[in-house]
Amino acid sequence: MGIWLELGIFGLVFVFAFWQMHDVRKAQEQTRQQRAREKAAQQAHEAEASKAEKANEKD
Repeated sequence: MGIWLELGIFGLVFVFAFWQMHDVRKAQEQTRQQRAREKAAQQAHEAEASKAEKANEKD
């Protein structure tokens, strides 16, 4: 009887570990997406700044 209790606890821990790994992967993907958005916004800002600088040079 005791082995079934131990196996049940092991199973719950195993399922909990998989659930946590799923959450970690989801959080990592969100972080990657946010970093990509920030990088794109920074590049767009730098492009605008260089255009403004070139326009100022022409004047």
